[in-house]
Amino acid sequence: MSSEQQAADDYVVIGRISGLFGVRGWLKLFSHTEPRDNILNYSPWFLEQAGEWRPYELSDGRPQGRGVVAHLAGCDDREQAAALVGCNIAIRREQLPPAEEGEYYWGDLTGLAVFTRDGQLLGRVDHLFETGANDVIVVKGERERLIPFIADVVLEVDLSGHRMTVDWDPEF
Repeated sequence: MSSEQQAADDYVVIGRISGLFGVRGWLKLFSHTEPRDNILNYSPWFLEQAGEWRPYELSDGRPQGRGVVAHLAGCDDREQAAALVGCNIAIRREQLPPAEEGEYYWGDLTGLAVFTRDGQLLGRVDHLFETGANDVIVVKGERERLIPFIADVVLEVDLSGHRMTVDWDPEF
């Protein structure tokens, strides 16, 4: 099976092409990696175009101001680069190092069913975001809940069972 035909679950989005940088095909990136320039440690990248993931080799990249810029092999002018603006950047899941014990990739948490310790379903993890103090899980069910992703609240994460158990008042 070619890499373009792999299932969408085989890819992890690590950023997005947010703009153009110069006239020689360089791209501005919005990186989801920490630190930001870790996105440059992966190649090939897969860009989502017309509903398909297409491979691109990273030829160069660097931090630039508060962001990251990169050049892809074969993308040598502003017009070619402009066609890629807005594309998600992904890598194959197997390109990621294994998560440490008790740590999780956000993408693996998305979609998990979230239950209280008493077994009440609160909804599913829609996404996560950083606040500076801690990460926050956005759970969507009959309503949206913002739940801190901290050890006192998140009691269990069962990736194989597609569920998470939290110590959270369903009324809150």
